[in-house]
Amino acid sequence: MRRAAHQLFDHPLVHDDPLALRMVAEADLAALRADPNAAADSRALRAFLAVRSRLAEDALADAVARGVRRYVLLGAGLDTFAYRNPHPDVRVFEVDHPDTQAMKRRRLADAGVAAPNGVTYVAIDFATDALGPTLRTAGLDAPAFFAWLGVTPYLEPDTVLATLDAVAPFAAAGGGVVFDYSVPPTSLSPERRRAFAALSARVAAAGEPFRSAFEPSALRATLERIGFRTIDDLGPDELNARYFVDRADGLAIMGGAHLVTAIG
Repeated sequence: MRRAAHQLFDHPLVHDDPLALRMVAEADLAALRADPNAAADSRALRAFLAVRSRLAEDALADAVARGVRRYVLLGAGLDTFAYRNPHPDVRVFEVDHPDTQAMKRRRLADAGVAAPNGVTYVAIDFATDALGPTLRTAGLDAPAFFAWLGVTPYLEPDTVLATLDAVAPFAAAGGGVVFDYSVPPTSLSPERRRAFAALSARVAAAGEPFRSAFEPSALRATLERIGFRTIDDLGPDELNARYFVDRADGLAIMGGAHLVTAIG
């Protein structure tokens, strides 16, 4: 819904995703068009959702230029990249729980969006299945580029680090990973701390509380230890300067989320 709202109400677009409009139920889309003000309270959040997809796809394009031809979406959810993929020789691996994948494929069918030959669905229960062996069984090898968006804050810190450790061998030789994470709220300005607290309360009320936060320098050291060579960690100020400067509509990121691009 927020990606669709970005297509409708924010100009210029930070992330061009016309399929988001087709993935939303018609009644929800009609309600969104009828009352644009209803989306106003989520502008900062949808700014971040737009920019994290934009940054991931920009980083993938850089990886393709380095010769990478495999793109892995961990927790793919309703991501639409595989169905508008501009890189015809890149195979996309969508990794997610089988129930989520079944729901997505029903949505795609309802929207009249065909699954291309270049997408592989990899079913996994992240709570019980080992990621590395599951990916190898699906035919993945290095180098691969990963996007892991909107997931880490909901996981325990040890689970986040174990997943990055499992990704690292596939990201060698020019592959890599983009992921987002939260910093400790005590490190934020009062305004951003309030924005983070509001979002934290909202997701906790929905039954999915935030469980992890990382201090940037410690996370960077861990990424270097497990084998990533080049690490670009962008906080809200850097992301706003790169993607949201000089906008007439004032769209910008709040809160304390960071986006990391780590190259193997």
